[in-house]
Amino acid sequence: MKDISIIGSGFSSLAAASYLAKAGNKVTIFEKNATIGGRARQLKREGFTFDIGPTWYWMPDIFERFFADFNKKPEDYYQLTKLNPAYSVYFGKNDFITIEDTFEKICIAFENEEPGSSVKLQKFMDEALDNYNIAIKDLVYRPGVSPLELVTPVTMKKIGQFFSTISKEVRKEFKNPRLISILEFPVLFLGAKPSNTPAFYSFMNYADFGLGTFHPKNGMYSVVTGMKTLAESLGVDMKTNQNVERILVNGKKASAVVVNGETIATDVVLSGADYHHTETLLDKTYRQYSEAYWQKKVFAPSALLFYVGFSKKLNNVEHHTLFFDVDFQEHTNVIYDTPKWPEEPLFYASFPSKTDNSAAPEGKEAGIFLIPLAPGLDDIPELREEYFEKIMTRFEKLTQQEVKKYVIFKESFCINDFVSAYNSYKGNAYGLANTLMQTAFLRPKLKSKKVNNLFFTGQLTVPGPGVPPALISGKLVAGLIQKNKKL
Repeated sequence: MKDISIIGSGFSSLAAASYLAKAGNKVTIFEKNATIGGRARQLKREGFTFDIGPTWYWMPDIFERFFADFNKKPEDYYQLTKLNPAYSVYFGKNDFITIEDTFEKICIAFENEEPGSSVKLQKFMDEALDNYNIAIKDLVYRPGVSPLELVTPVTMKKIGQFFSTISKEVRKEFKNPRLISILEFPVLFLGAKPSNTPAFYSFMNYADFGLGTFHPKNGMYSVVTGMKTLAESLGVDMKTNQNVERILVNGKKASAVVVNGETIATDVVLSGADYHHTETLLDKTYRQYSEAYWQKKVFAPSALLFYVGFSKKLNNVEHHTLFFDVDFQEHTNVIYDTPKWPEEPLFYASFPSKTDNSAAPEGKEAGIFLIPLAPGLDDIPELREEYFEKIMTRFEKLTQQEVKKYVIFKESFCINDFVSAYNSYKGNAYGLANTLMQTAFLRPKLKSKKVNNLFFTGQLTVPGPGVPPALISGKLVAGLIQKNKKL
């Protein structure tokens, strides 16, 4: 039995903790914030409840696979509702396309937009399903130790898709810019531009159109509480308000963590906190990656979020609503190519109270608004106010209703908050983008190359950003810890 100290309590840490405890280890989680969940925390105010972090529940099969490893099911811990519609996308004033809950209905929506497009969509989705079966059922469960992990008879047949992009493949078949936007949207969850994302990642389109979008009752935080319950039942000890300040190394082994000034001996250190930040807790000689290394990496966006309580129910919006009424390419350029605040931002809105009565008092609406931003931008209160006014003005025009005067309160969360709450590098929200040169074995490693018993998990390492990949990352690193003979 090993004494394992885990830094942070996000999805990947909770997953790893459960696997390691099940294997008979003594596992302690140290969380710097007052509640567990990492970026998936909750905000409660005046009877409203908001998920601060992730709001989309995709790839239910990965959650099922995780709980099945412990002879459990998701429904043992939380209730799921499949959303219908899954989401809607606005392109102009009272002009939107609705993505419903079955592929047959989605084909009808495409056909209504562009005759003949449903045939092309079926072909595209057949390829996406094939990629999903290869990636999600096999490749993503490999720990990124060697490039040979990607070399299989099946992947060799797909080699061209690693050197093409989602953007190219979509545009081969579709010319309608509205349909192109909808097909490119899912890879934004991977943190990179569609034009920089390998075509193989079309499996995200199958996650979208093939599997659908779900909502856990009481929000995504109910998944956190479910995983917490599972971990604690296996003996995991969770400590909140515990800031890890240093990782001490003795003889190329992590010997202790310093938590709130107290030195705590340990056999293994696993960090689910920001990778870059975790390495700053080590003496320089034990850091794997330089500042220059991190500066050259392509990071997923940060975000400006608003959590808004409305005094009335809102019309003409779905639980998930995307606003693509401005230039998609222009906004992505100011995230990745010439970082600056966008003049006219794309934005996303979630209204959980459309589905879940626990999200808002009766007759009222809970709204979460998100604007993707380049990480590392200046973040000041005046800019937050300016952008709230921008998107609310557009929101009123596009959905044909007054909303500003019905705002009871709003709270914002942006780059500075990602840094202070999560020690996030440059305030990024989603981790390291999944570009070709940042895929699988090319990402920062799960196991330290310089400290034998130091490991990492989460969105900056394998397999990448997103909640389902975080569950997988936790499983992968737990497997490496169990196999390591130098501990």
